[in-house]
Amino acid sequence: MASSTPAILLVDDEPHSLVAMRLALEDEFEVLEASTVDAAIAFLEEEWVQVVISDQRMPGRSGVEFLTEVRERWPETVRIVITGYSDNAAMIAAINEAGVHQFLTKPWHPEQLLAAARNAAQMFALSRENERLALEMRFLNTTSESRVEKRRRALREGMGFETILRAPQSVMSNTVALARHYASFDVPVLLTGEPGTGKAQMARAMHYGSLRSDKPYYELNLAGLTEELALIELFGAKRGVLPGGVAKIGLAQKADRGTLYLGGIETAGPGLQLQLLRLVAEGGITPMGGQETITTQPRLICGANADLRAEMAAGRFRADLYYALSVGEVELMPLRARRGDVALIAQQMLAEAAAAHGKPVMGFDTAALEFLENYDWPGNLRELMNEVTRMMIFAHEKVLGADLISRHILQAPPSEEGADRAAEGVMTAQGTLKDRVELIEMRILRETLTRNRWNKSRAAAELGLSRVGLRAKLERYGINAPASAAQEEDS
Repeated sequence: MASSTPAILLVDDEPHSLVAMRLALEDEFEVLEASTVDAAIAFLEEEWVQVVISDQRMPGRSGVEFLTEVRERWPETVRIVITGYSDNAAMIAAINEAGVHQFLTKPWHPEQLLAAARNAAQMFALSRENERLALEMRFLNTTSESRVEKRRRALREGMGFETILRAPQSVMSNTVALARHYASFDVPVLLTGEPGTGKAQMARAMHYGSLRSDKPYYELNLAGLTEELALIELFGAKRGVLPGGVAKIGLAQKADRGTLYLGGIETAGPGLQLQLLRLVAEGGITPMGGQETITTQPRLICGANADLRAEMAAGRFRADLYYALSVGEVELMPLRARRGDVALIAQQMLAEAAAAHGKPVMGFDTAALEFLENYDWPGNLRELMNEVTRMMIFAHEKVLGADLISRHILQAPPSEEGADRAAEGVMTAQGTLKDRVELIEMRILRETLTRNRWNKSRAAAELGLSRVGLRAKLERYGINAPASAAQEEDS
């Protein structure tokens, strides 16, 4: 092909699936479409295709059978299969016979498909670069290796950070840019933020975006561990210390020349803090029960849920360790500070939960996304994941409605200009008793109607009101049904 844009061949016998995939990819790729295996083979014989994305279940030949032929005739083409069901035998066959690079499970999200296509195109480019390097080293014997390695690193740059979902204009973009900058320098980094804001995910992204990306990555959450257990997990133990008479190699040694992420660093006891300082300053550890010093050089990335400066001022955290760990510092914002990202994150979480549990769901309706975006999420990503999973479990339709959302979330106000978000705030807020009681009443009305899918008869019966009385209260508070619910009621 004359175009330098990577070419992707989409193979699916369902026209609407081809259209959906093309819309997700056409802005960044040259998209070719084939509704049969024969048409796909014809494209491959005529065009230079970097990536093939094929449906598994097609008439005549399965996706695995087709991709097996692609592997034999065009081995450099990266192969991806899309399947609507979980079949371990088929997956094993796909890996062994077709050399499939990645599986995508239906229903897929456009961002998920785009990320897979980007990674596949980068893998193709890196493979071609490796072939060119081998030829240069074999026939030219030049010093081009350093230049090629720089280009290979540029291809890998950012691949880890693609896992951190955010909207195009997200306030999270500045945080990711800062983390990406620190990732390219081999220094300790401290990640701070509330619990559940994704510090471990950011640490993994930094590892895969660093010069150590081809080395091991390990992580350990210190919260809840006793100091003795944490010391054993991190630095290991000599034979005879642990039951069974076996020796244990610690994560600090396993992660030599790689990356070690420690979550909950604020919970580290005095003995563990001293050993960590020695690891950072000297690169040496001593397993429990031993006397010798083992040299290891992991890159430490630590996560803190509490303010380490306050812990340091209170005498609970060593100042020298704090300054050693915080050469770079990145603060991760809570979900309530990045409301524009909630819908995208929730959609991705739903796709992952649906694939893990084998339940076909497509997404959320508009009203559900509105409630999810307007809630504060004190538990951040963990709480959102739990809520999305629970909604998926109780869903009877492919599109999840607001009636599946937990009651405390439904009772949150519909916008930033609304009342206090927590009922506890209403109890302590300023205003007359009448105003504060009406505020709570307004939330209960909205939650009850949403849970009953805006069926006013059922909601009125549950609240002990007549339908006329309920309508009067709705008009008084200016509570209106979403457009979809209003149309359903009219019909």
